[in-house]
Amino acid sequence: MSKKITLLGSTGSIGTQSLDVARMHGYEIFGLAANSRVDVLMDQIAEFHPRYVAVANPEAFETLSARLGGQADAPRLLKGAEGIRELAAMDGPDVVLNAVVGIAGLAASLAAIESGHDLALANKESLVTGGHLVTDAVRRKGVHLLPVDSEHSAIFQCLQDQHAAKRLTKILLTASGGPFFGMKTEQLAGKTKADALKHPNWNMGAKITIDSATLMNKGLELIEAVWLFGLPEDRIQIVLQRESIIHSAVQFADNSVIAQMGVPDMRIPIQYALTWPDRLPSPVPELDFTTLGHLSFAVADEETFRCLAACKKAIRKGGLAPCAANGANEEAVRLFLQDKIGFLDIGRLVEGVVDSDDFGGDYTLQDVWECDAMARAYVRSHL
Repeated sequence: MSKKITLLGSTGSIGTQSLDVARMHGYEIFGLAANSRVDVLMDQIAEFHPRYVAVANPEAFETLSARLGGQADAPRLLKGAEGIRELAAMDGPDVVLNAVVGIAGLAASLAAIESGHDLALANKESLVTGGHLVTDAVRRKGVHLLPVDSEHSAIFQCLQDQHAAKRLTKILLTASGGPFFGMKTEQLAGKTKADALKHPNWNMGAKITIDSATLMNKGLELIEAVWLFGLPEDRIQIVLQRESIIHSAVQFADNSVIAQMGVPDMRIPIQYALTWPDRLPSPVPELDFTTLGHLSFAVADEETFRCLAACKKAIRKGGLAPCAANGANEEAVRLFLQDKIGFLDIGRLVEGVVDSDDFGGDYTLQDVWECDAMARAYVRSHL
């Protein structure tokens, strides 16, 4: 089954693993987009020969342009955030996979949907910051929104029986618990970025790894699940599953539970989003039950990990509250990675911005940008 793919965020963890899947199945890469990693982009261009390449960072754009100069088969280059939006909207691909990190991915998601493309979504911030904008556009354009996050892909896979899906009563959203599982507030006070970047199960980029350590990632995924699957926050339970083997589960009206399992490898959900509704052999090893040993479970500690509590509060408030939580978190994580704030400050700042306003009502894309800027300013002013 031949497919053409536009891949946004191609040099990150999800992007490079998406290309593993494309390589295995011989998929054509129509376009690539990245922020600034020119060396990685050069290798990807040489292997996959995309027609278009978008680069967000202006200096990286100029560097890539110079290095490609004179090559007869060089792709057409697009510059900046506008270039990424232009690429997302182009006719040609069968699916656009958005693996851009952060709120920067929202405009590209909307551009892809408005242009009539199916969207494989790894950029959870698209739904967190602009949930009703994205879901309204999906309904209006009649396209498919295909989740790539391992947890949401698991839920999506468990709901493929459409008749059973109508009897969905509960989502069990799993989390590894990150590197600080079981610790209390006093134990977290001195944790450094080196500590927080040591995830026990997954190989991910720095920002999402910090989000896993604070459980912010799970809070964002809870908000995303509300938009994707139509259940309220109080019917989505966070379950810590330390081995990251059960990727999430669903419960139906008869209290039957169906879970999706597999080794902790993002290429499974990436591939399912690209091949749906079909299943094909994947580059991932099978789950060997003879060596699995046991599966362990625990309850998420919202009293210690305040980011998760803040996200629950934000989705209950509605409106732009999730956008504010996300913006505050992105800014706080940036400062933490620069050693300018402590680990516990991230949760304090995210919860503070959520408590700072009601955030209710409908909103436009411009409102999203303004709320995001406000949340970042809040963080900088409350250090």
